[in-house]
Amino acid sequence: MKFCQKPPFRKRQFAAEIIVTCVRWYLRFSLSLRDVEELMAERGLSVDHTTIWRWTQTYAPVVQRRLQGQIKPKGSTWHMDETFVRIAGRWLYLFRAVDSSGQTVDFYLSETRDREAAKCFLKRALANPDNRPPHVFARDKLRSYSAAIRELQMEGQLCRTCRQRTRRYSNNRIESDHRHVKRR
Repeated sequence: MKFCQKPPFRKRQFAAEIIVTCVRWYLRFSLSLRDVEELMAERGLSVDHTTIWRWTQTYAPVVQRRLQGQIKPKGSTWHMDETFVRIAGRWLYLFRAVDSSGQTVDFYLSETRDREAAKCFLKRALANPDNRPPHVFARDKLRSYSAAIRELQMEGQLCRTCRQRTRRYSNNRIESDHRHVKRR
């Protein structure tokens, strides 16, 4: 017996294209709900910001599942860095990695900037099935990374032939990418 799912946009006041456009704009760009409401008003549609919020809660997983097949595979060179961000009034370290084309590999929030935090971040990034195992780590000279990488290589979770680049300007790709995170 086959179960058929209801179409996701059934019995909605607005067309599916409008809903998906609002959800996509809100999630992809640094826009508030009221900004998206204003953009829709410029296009002649009266949509309330709370409606857009409800659409985001309901349809973001659907949109992600449909786009999942269109995601490019990540590269095997990971540019890693950490930065300090304020979240809900608390200062935390944000560990991030991007590949050579600028796609986010993974991120991790921690209260400390030590070997254990770096190891947790790398374990999490390696456990993600969407990520290819890295061949090169481009990073700054933080010693926590080299200790964490060495431990993961000893445990067999990371290839022993993995190289680490710590030259000056080798992780500029991620350094310049921090400004987008800080702006939000």
